[in-house]
Amino acid sequence: MNGAMSGRGLGLLGTALTVAGIALLGIGSVIPAGPGVSSESVAIGPGMMGALGNTTGMMGGSGIMGGSWSGAASAPGPGEAGFVAGTQANPRVVQIVATPQLRFVPAVVTIQAGETITFEVTTMGPVIHEFMVGPAADVAADKAGTPEIADLGMMQTRSLTYTFTGPGPFAYACHVPGHYEAGMNGTIVVQ
Repeated sequence: MNGAMSGRGLGLLGTALTVAGIALLGIGSVIPAGPGVSSESVAIGPGMMGALGNTTGMMGGSGIMGGSWSGAASAPGPGEAGFVAGTQANPRVVQIVATPQLRFVPAVVTIQAGETITFEVTTMGPVIHEFMVGPAADVAADKAGTPEIADLGMMQTRSLTYTFTGPGPFAYACHVPGHYEAGMNGTIVVQ
């Protein structure tokens, strides 16, 4: 009998954690674009589970995993009030979401030449991604030694810190088979 109660308790705990996670992630659909990230909405298709009559929220038309989402809050970018360039001792944080629709949100990040950025990359949905950042030619070629986060699994957040030296161009991408070819890449704009 104790085993049955433990199983029921674990089932209820699992359900409660799932509901809490969905509620917390749904908050992302109402967070405005943070400074230093593109403020344009990015169309990334219908929600992972379909809209089910709801056109907003995490899995509906304009949530993190559906319709459009303008990105997570990040530190102010170049030219914005409160901007402080990231240094090696104190990098600026930019949050990136890797979506199940094989896109990065935001798709454009603006930096100052020589700036150090810590990218906090979160995978949404059941698809495994990677995040590679550096000179655009190296990223496009999936060149060995280019900084990357490999095997970024469902609902994981990991970070990578990179100092942008030289004139660029710079980029980021996912090279899990088929992802880059489907357009899973982003641009770093140097000001």
